[in-house]
Amino acid sequence: MIFTLPHELRRFTRLHQQNLYGLLIKSAADSIIKLTTDPRYVGGRVGVMAVLHTWGSNLSYHPHVHCLVTGGGLSPDGQAWMPARDNYLVPVKALSRLFRGIFLDRIRRQFEDINLPQSIWQKDWVVHCKPAVQGTRTVLNYLARYIHRVAITNSRIISADNGKVTFRYKDSKSGAQIKTMTVSAEEFIRRFLQHVLPTGVHKVRYYGLWSSSNRRQLRKMQQILTQPENSQQVRLEEDIDVEVPPPSEARQCSHCQKGTLVWIGRLPRQGRAPP
Repeated sequence: MIFTLPHELRRFTRLHQQNLYGLLIKSAADSIIKLTTDPRYVGGRVGVMAVLHTWGSNLSYHPHVHCLVTGGGLSPDGQAWMPARDNYLVPVKALSRLFRGIFLDRIRRQFEDINLPQSIWQKDWVVHCKPAVQGTRTVLNYLARYIHRVAITNSRIISADNGKVTFRYKDSKSGAQIKTMTVSAEEFIRRFLQHVLPTGVHKVRYYGLWSSSNRRQLRKMQQILTQPENSQQVRLEEDIDVEVPPPSEARQCSHCQKGTLVWIGRLPRQGRAPP
């Protein structure tokens, strides 16, 4: 799931990066959590991992947030797992408008002296949502590349001679066609440095069921959902550790589809993980 700011707000965001990046990430996550609690969709509290990304392929300023969302959520009473539909989470248009309202309302409250253009209320904000059909590992590997990666890799830089820099980029307007661009060294440095995050801005954040405050319930839910006998709604026990019994029969390895999983034992509860 990707949340993108309209062009009218990108200059404003560049001027107030340290404050607005946090608002952008939190607004995206809160809009997902609020809409998925509706019984018509999930009816439970989902987990959201949000990753901030600021650049386009040509080093343009393009702030947006990638979100990985659980395929279900914890019921309001904290006692049942509510699975989402296989190929549908929430209506994208409703999510886009909710995100727009939450984000702009927070900007108005934090920056009372700023007059935002009225056009941003009339246009639809871009929110892209699709199921992770490639598998969880593929999606995580894709997002991981954004976490420790800079705006451009050395392999994309073709030459840097006579005060000019030439590099490759994907042109999304022409169907991701590979093109080259040549700019002055000063312009290349300017484009690159605008993606250096201010001090204190965290690129990755966790919300909802994946937040640290819900770690205990998340652990119990994970242990229960790994059991094959679970039905569509799974009851969760409160305030006790869930003991996972050994399986009654051998299970096939979910990774290689050839080997057999053999029960050895259950690892004891570990201490609190670092934040």
